[in-house]
Amino acid sequence: MIRSGPTHIFAAPANRLSKATLRISPRFQQNHGLRPPLTVLSPYPTRAASSLLTTRHPLLSCTRTKLQSLRQISTKQLPLQRGPVFRFFYRFFAYTGGFILVAGGLVLAFFIYDASTYREDLSYNDIPVSTEALYPRKGGPKNLPIADTLVDDDDCPENTRSKHKPKLVVLGSGWGSVALLKQLKPEDYHITVVSPVNYFLFTPMLPSATVGTLELRSLVEPIRRIVQRVKGHFLRAEAVDVEFSERLLEVKQNDANGGERHFYLPYDKLVIGVGSTTNPHGVAGLENCHFLKDIEDARKIRNKILENLEFACLPTTSDEERKRFLSFVVSGGGPTGVEFAAELFDLLNEDLGRSFPKILRNEISVHVIQSRGHILNTYDEALSRYAEERFAHDQVEVLTNSRVKEVRPDKILFTQKNEQGETVTKELPHAFCLWSTGVSQTDFCKRLASKIPTQTNRHALETDTHLRLNGAPLGSVYAIGDCSTVQNNVADHLVTFLRSAAVEHHKDPEQMRITFAQWRGVAQKVKKQFPQANAHLKRLDRLFEQYDKDKNGTLDFGELHELLLQIDSKLTSLPATAQRAHQQGQYLGRKFNKLVQAAPGLAANEMSYGDLDDAVYKAFDYRHMGSLAYIGNSAVFDFNGLSFSGGLLAVYLWRSVYFAQSVSFRTRVLLAMDWSKRAMFGRAQPGRSPFRILQSHTRKIKRKETKDIGFYNVCTCNKAPESTRNKSPPSPGDHLRLTWQTARTFAEEAK
Repeated sequence: MIRSGPTHIFAAPANRLSKATLRISPRFQQNHGLRPPLTVLSPYPTRAASSLLTTRHPLLSCTRTKLQSLRQISTKQLPLQRGPVFRFFYRFFAYTGGFILVAGGLVLAFFIYDASTYREDLSYNDIPVSTEALYPRKGGPKNLPIADTLVDDDDCPENTRSKHKPKLVVLGSGWGSVALLKQLKPEDYHITVVSPVNYFLFTPMLPSATVGTLELRSLVEPIRRIVQRVKGHFLRAEAVDVEFSERLLEVKQNDANGGERHFYLPYDKLVIGVGSTTNPHGVAGLENCHFLKDIEDARKIRNKILENLEFACLPTTSDEERKRFLSFVVSGGGPTGVEFAAELFDLLNEDLGRSFPKILRNEISVHVIQSRGHILNTYDEALSRYAEERFAHDQVEVLTNSRVKEVRPDKILFTQKNEQGETVTKELPHAFCLWSTGVSQTDFCKRLASKIPTQTNRHALETDTHLRLNGAPLGSVYAIGDCSTVQNNVADHLVTFLRSAAVEHHKDPEQMRITFAQWRGVAQKVKKQFPQANAHLKRLDRLFEQYDKDKNGTLDFGELHELLLQIDSKLTSLPATAQRAHQQGQYLGRKFNKLVQAAPGLAANEMSYGDLDDAVYKAFDYRHMGSLAYIGNSAVFDFNGLSFSGGLLAVYLWRSVYFAQSVSFRTRVLLAMDWSKRAMFGRAQPGRSPFRILQSHTRKIKRKETKDIGFYNVCTCNKAPESTRNKSPPSPGDHLRLTWQTARTFAEEAK
């Protein structure tokens, strides 16, 4: 139908009409008295309506401009078409206004949330505290207080319910302990975490924090937040000794006066995850080195780097001293040493020129001393060579086949083999040295090892494949992380593997001969108890044929023992890495959950002793997920033989891996913010200069009144050197001539 002006003619229901705008010839307008615009309404589709009008009225020439289905009919004229300039500005202001409204709404919502986080209610309810927690009983070999009940055992109903559950004590707050806590189910155990630090440290990113790429707070997560999820308890203390027979852990804690207080903490299960210390390798002068194990080490390194740069800027510093202040040495070519050298070079190369004289950049030198033939020697050889080539391009000197003899305050003495194979002693001037050369046992682990005769490893505590401490009561003490190593002694368990077959044939295990079918059963038992041996027991027929020396189709006890010894020699110790500790913590958490689930069935069958771990859960199977390292605006990856290295794309992948492994959403947000700040504003200042420390320190000194100016009379302070004491009142400019030696004195006192 045709609509002309306000006139309407309906030919179908409105919800089924189609619309088309037509252009009318002048002759048709005169004959029918119509005026544009002309709209066609039809129950047919628009294309059909247009063709119908064209067929019925040959004088019409139809041009469709816009088609849409109509639900209601309006008498208003169609909107006019606007120009492109008008449409552009209309959309621009519309989008801008929408963005402002959305952003303003988000800001308003944030302030509303922020206001809700403040608490003004000062009313508290009475919290019941057991008298046993306030006045613990004494006992044990040393007659010390025994903390059977803690002060927060009745803080909430959940804590009260778990007060009488089996006591699980976890030592340490590292990767293994945190993975264990995250895996446990709340209220299954009475959990107590004992650690000298009250935070979890993300150690793989620690080298980035030493130069300001990341803030220190971005790498730590309060351990109490993690413990709270499982309704556990935390004690900031240090483990001293363990009484295995009485299941008591001796703990020491510093009181408000600086003295030590010792007490016992009872346990049903004890998990040792105290980590390790840096291996000194018998080198003298390590008091002149820096270490990189915790957050305090990173803070000291940041301050030392800035201090060296400030000293190098002084006009009184000689050329020889300036080169020494700008010489940075890293002892150890492992992942930690390589990543620190790369981060240090990036700082000096990218951010030094913004704040310091550019001449310093030409005199800076970074050296890496490695005892092996290549850095990153545990990685694929191609990746090691790539890292060395990258360091050579960045002018980072790599000294391979070198061993440090002595570290002095101003130089390092080391030996190196020349091309003829001769050992030559060399020296390298320095004002900063990082020692990163492997791990060693803590004093606590050494004390435990000395109490157990079967502990013969000098580097770590030995455990079985269920992570139980060898020599301790079965199923009560476990060890995970860097402080432990899994003992792979397959051959020593040969009699155990043959016992079932010997009972069936009524023979002594050491005198029987096994067939190939029996050998397959023995191999299955070996795989179950030692999962790391799976890779070496794939072709059982070849192994059987190889060690069947008399070719009689059987293996005697000696031949089988020799076969298992050969497998023992191929099994290597697990790496002392974060991923190994993380997997061990997850494994123990799952096993402890299984033990709780199986406890009613074990009690019904009167199975309260014996190898319950093996009956409930499988042995620990370590799966290497790969290794990666940052080497200065590039990164290397080694995933089970698949090697990958590259530039910034690899760096972003390296960041993504560690971003995903971060312990909480809070630390992920902080990491993203730190990387963004580095891109926009550069790295954060590595520390405070001695003058700034001096200024903050002198605020504590009593202010002396002078006639002319109000000035802190630093020269009369007893902490100042003798040459500056008892001087006359300073003039307004005297404080500018304060020597750096005085500043360093105040800096050391402030620290």
